[in-house]
Amino acid sequence: MEKIGLLKKIKNSHLTFFAIAVFLFWIKTYVAYQNVFKLGISDNLQKFLLAINPISSALLFLGLAFLSKKHTKKIMIIINFILSFLLYANIVYYRFFSDFITVPVLMQAKSNAGDLGSSAANLMSFTDVFYFSDTIILIILALTIFKKVVSPKRSGFKMIFLFAVTVFLFNLGLAEKDRPQLLSRSFDRNYLVKYLGAYNFTIFDIIQNIEATSQRAMASSSDITNIENYRNSTYTPPNPVYFGKAKGMNVIYVSMESFQNFMIDYRMPNGQLVTPFLDSLAHDGNTFYFDHFYHQTGQGKTSDAEFLMENSLYPLSSGAVFINKDQNTYQAAPAILDQKGYTTAVFHGNYKTFWNRNSMYKQLGYDQFFDASYFDMTKPGNVKNYGMKDIPFFQESVPMLEQVKQPFYTKFITLSNHFPFEMDPGDTNFPAGNTGDQIVDDYFQSAHYMDEALKQFFDQLKKDGLYDKSIIILYGDHYGLSSAHYTAMAKVLGVPKITPVMDAKLQQTPLFIHVPGVKGGVQHQIGGEVDVRPTLLHLLGIDTKNYIEFGSDLLSPQHRDWALFRNGDFVSNKVIQVSGKCYDSNTGNLMTDQSSCKPINNQVINELDMSDKVVNQDLLRFYTPPGFKPVNPNDYQYLGPKGKNQKQVQTTKVPTGE
Repeated sequence: MEKIGLLKKIKNSHLTFFAIAVFLFWIKTYVAYQNVFKLGISDNLQKFLLAINPISSALLFLGLAFLSKKHTKKIMIIINFILSFLLYANIVYYRFFSDFITVPVLMQAKSNAGDLGSSAANLMSFTDVFYFSDTIILIILALTIFKKVVSPKRSGFKMIFLFAVTVFLFNLGLAEKDRPQLLSRSFDRNYLVKYLGAYNFTIFDIIQNIEATSQRAMASSSDITNIENYRNSTYTPPNPVYFGKAKGMNVIYVSMESFQNFMIDYRMPNGQLVTPFLDSLAHDGNTFYFDHFYHQTGQGKTSDAEFLMENSLYPLSSGAVFINKDQNTYQAAPAILDQKGYTTAVFHGNYKTFWNRNSMYKQLGYDQFFDASYFDMTKPGNVKNYGMKDIPFFQESVPMLEQVKQPFYTKFITLSNHFPFEMDPGDTNFPAGNTGDQIVDDYFQSAHYMDEALKQFFDQLKKDGLYDKSIIILYGDHYGLSSAHYTAMAKVLGVPKITPVMDAKLQQTPLFIHVPGVKGGVQHQIGGEVDVRPTLLHLLGIDTKNYIEFGSDLLSPQHRDWALFRNGDFVSNKVIQVSGKCYDSNTGNLMTDQSSCKPINNQVINELDMSDKVVNQDLLRFYTPPGFKPVNPNDYQYLGPKGKNQKQVQTTKVPTGE
């Protein structure tokens, strides 16, 4: 009888229901850690931390239900569902971006959600119901075994709260021991999730964003001084051989969506080149082709690449500058050239609100924005997930380009080679890959289609006489195939597996710079997207010594030999840092002396920190380069083809150069 009474008492206890909820929640989260997130667990302490870090979150959040006496079970189930939804959202997001959702990413979703639905659907699976299985089990238990339970005491929450805090502090102490200054110096969200857990990371991210928001209000003109001094000490002077060689020429940028460098000269099993046109540019001797060029984007992806290329500043560690810092003061390349007699314009086969471009482009100084409203988006076969397909996009863009007053600075943003890369019937007859991974297999077809579109675009520029009057810069904006597809990528590259150093080198995206009348060739120097603006402006004869920027002229004899990633890792000629570990660049082996990476690592930390201050604190409002007029975004209106799509305050434009 005593045993029956004890069992009845346990069955009628909210604490028992709570314990089951915590256990199921912990199991589910740990399974996700092991099977979805690639967190780089390397020792027993990290394995232990990974196992315990969901516990404090489960105790704290599910324990909040004990603040209610009447609806404890119901509230506990609702909290469990919300946490499950957050975990699953991170799982879907991680499958493509190899990253975790942050508060700014949620803000980006308001702008981009309508265009992201198809990609998200491709990242989901029917088996994902597992991540909501504990919620389902709890509902069943609440309606059956735990249908009648006595009301809990309020003191129960205090006990649970103290236990949760104790577990968290224990977790944090071990994490700080293994990774000192984890919260103050970690640029990589994988570290934070690995050591503290996905839910604690979300709390940290909210606090961090509140802090970042307050930084601007507290900034003053004195905060720019250290950054000016750093800039003066790291300034890379132009190469006199190339300085001004393109003075007065038009500028044409082309953003090649999701295009990675391993595709250059890549042949399919039948011997076909995937990108024969881009391959020809790489080897024609009249174009600079940089084969050790790296994307440096964060969560803003394509928009981050635009920001890097035009401002020579790094993107945010969390979220996108285009969404979160669109009211800042910038001294971007379009504005610089606009004030030197250039007409500036963007061509993009999506609507102007995508990635908040209609707001951000005004801050950057773009006179004109030819968005989807200028293109035929109704013609069958013209449009795919993210807007206008590349071939009709270029076909319809060129007549508009011909009407832009020269000299011009223009940018074309391609869309077809975007995840999930599937092609419509009739778009291409190029064969898909045969790795067994549909995303990877479709990537070959999508890349080939973009290559054909670029060839047609170049042919039209030559026909119109613009080719010989224009610098043309083609760049891959960011990776296309994430680490989730590395099993297939190992087959593509003919290696047993993708090692950490290979992973770093797969972040290479091609950069082509064609300057009429200037001999080019393959360039092996290491560089990143942050380096392109000073390279371009020096070619145009504009010295960048008075601008706040973190790039280094790729053609300068004094160009530095390293490029950093937004998460704080880097690549150099001798060493590569991946997930905080130091590797030999040539052999790919771990360095015996891990301090070999420290000198560059210190520069990377310093440079990211200063760039973040410039962006988060809007420090450029306190600094104006000589001869530069601050941009007034109210001068620009993008009203579409029926309105006035240009700068409203007209100025007399006379090419001046420097």
